[in-house]
Amino acid sequence: MASSDETLSSIASRCCKRVYIGTAVLPKPLFLHDHQDDKGIPCATISTVEQHQIPDPATTPTHELPQYTQTILSEFNSIVIEHHLKWSPLVHTLPGPICQSSPPTMHLGKYDFSHVDAMVDSAIQHNLHIKGHVLVWHVTSPPFLEEMSPTQVREAVKRHIFTTMNYFKGRIKMWDVVNESLASDGTLVENVFYRKMGPDYIDQCFRWAHEADPDAFLIYNDNKVEGCGAATDGCDRHNNKAPIQAKADGFYNLLKDLVGKGVPIHGAGMQAHFSAGGTMHQRPPTPAMIKRQIRRIGELGLKVNISEMDVRISKLPASACDELKSAAQTQIYQDILSAALSEPAFDGIWLWGFADRHTWVKNFYYDDAPLIFDEKYQKKESYFGVHNALKTLCPGGRVGEMSGGESAQCFLEQDVDENGNAWGEMWMQPEPDEVGNEQKRDDTTKEGQPDWLLPDAN
Repeated sequence: MASSDETLSSIASRCCKRVYIGTAVLPKPLFLHDHQDDKGIPCATISTVEQHQIPDPATTPTHELPQYTQTILSEFNSIVIEHHLKWSPLVHTLPGPICQSSPPTMHLGKYDFSHVDAMVDSAIQHNLHIKGHVLVWHVTSPPFLEEMSPTQVREAVKRHIFTTMNYFKGRIKMWDVVNESLASDGTLVENVFYRKMGPDYIDQCFRWAHEADPDAFLIYNDNKVEGCGAATDGCDRHNNKAPIQAKADGFYNLLKDLVGKGVPIHGAGMQAHFSAGGTMHQRPPTPAMIKRQIRRIGELGLKVNISEMDVRISKLPASACDELKSAAQTQIYQDILSAALSEPAFDGIWLWGFADRHTWVKNFYYDDAPLIFDEKYQKKESYFGVHNALKTLCPGGRVGEMSGGESAQCFLEQDVDENGNAWGEMWMQPEPDEVGNEQKRDDTTKEGQPDWLLPDAN
């Protein structure tokens, strides 16, 4: 295994441009030491902590903090709040230490910011940048919105944006404003906001967010939009389409429309929840596809970040050895990020967690090891993939360098080399010869189900 004493944040500080290297964080492992067994803190994604359990970041020595927290402070320059800043946790599903025994509130005016306050204050104390996630997402909005009139929903959304952003004004300076509004065909999901507020609800949410905090950096975020296929040019070294080309195009067209209408939007987030063993719409995009998507979004005048990256490996064939799974994961992290960093518009990488001990994948998908530290916070080979990608922007580095060295540089612009070797061919799975109706189902029902609820979520 490769080795280096230089941390990811240290490398980022030497890059030729500002690069955020961040991770999603959870309150329980951030403030409490892990159990002394191998199970970790159960269901950490949606767990809460008591107020008295939260250490004072100003007086607690770093060496006394949980290993989870020490790793964040060492390796990252940024955090994003993984779950507890979403609308429903703030007012409905996680009432927090206000009263642990009380049922979820049905009152829109009651907010519990205690968990997020503690995470944000800790980050500020340790000079970390903070991204707020997320103001408007139908999946994690209070269910009682469905019972409200269009006028009431509009008022509630505006009130929520102003309440949340004003509370953290000056502390959280960048926000995912709207999340996952697109169906797989690239059109808008007919979610509660679409049905109650109309198709221009995204425009309005960004305008309200800008009004609430004119200095905030505002981002639209979505999933399965990371790759843009090449134009048909008769060259068999290019795959013509990305895994979900229609959604990638819809993402670009939505952003282009927002910019064209003068909506105050500053950035685009591409989630990058990848499965090395995925096929069809779960197939990982290639570095060239990533680079093309970032480039065309950058030409709109927007910054682009990879916002929630993890790389699942358990759906690779049972015959795949651990070394091949590790190699696949490392190549995806390194080559995708190297390609992204090569584009001037790209400004940040946020991992959706960093240690396999605390990954949402285990709660929402299946048992896996999708991150760059293992269950015991030891660096995996994939850590060095991220490490090497960041170094491509440092003095002495080569912008866009792929994991295969000189012979692999062609994959920055194309998917197959001149000898017919495809990027990732050692582990990339063949598409099924025959696909049944259930497997063909992309999310075209307009219901906007999250990725983990689709029947072919591999």
